[in-house]
Amino acid sequence: MSQNLAATARTGRDNQRYGAQGERLVAGVVPLSNDKTKVLLIESTRRGGWVLAKGGWETDEGTAQEAACREAWEEAGIVCTVLKDLGTVPDMRAPGELTPKAPKAAYHFYEVRVDREAPEWPEKHKRGRQWMSYQQARQALATRPELLEALNRSSVTK
Repeated sequence: MSQNLAATARTGRDNQRYGAQGERLVAGVVPLSNDKTKVLLIESTRRGGWVLAKGGWETDEGTAQEAACREAWEEAGIVCTVLKDLGTVPDMRAPGELTPKAPKAAYHFYEVRVDREAPEWPEKHKRGRQWMSYQQARQALATRPELLEALNRSSVTK
C-alpha cells in the first residue's frame, strides 16, 4: 500500500469515526525490526513516557489499516508495510479515567515492517522515537494495558 506522506499532522476530531456504542475508532501500529527483536516506540505528548503510534481512523480513510499507516508516518516518521492484522483491543481504562478529550475507544492494531525511518516527520518537534527490546517495551507500556496487549499479540521476540 502506498502512503501519502503529508508534511503536517492532522489535528482535531471533525472527521473522526465512531463505533456503534459511540466509541472512538483508533488505529495503530506495532512496528518491528526486520529480525523481530525490537519494537519502535514513540514519546507520548500527553502522559509522558512511551507509546505505540496510534490515532483516530478518519472518515476519508477507507480502512483502519490506512489510518494506522498514516499515524505511523505522522507520529513516528516511518514508512511501513502491514504484515499482520492484530485485531481489535478494547479500551481497558476505568470509567473515571475517561474524559471528553479522551473518550472510550476501540483500538485496531497492525504489526508492521519499517521500510524507512525519515530524518524529518510531522511530529518530530514533539515526539522522539526509540527501538526497544520486548522486555524494555513491556516495561514502558506497563501502564497502558491496551498497548501492551497489542505488543503481546505481535510476533516480536519475547
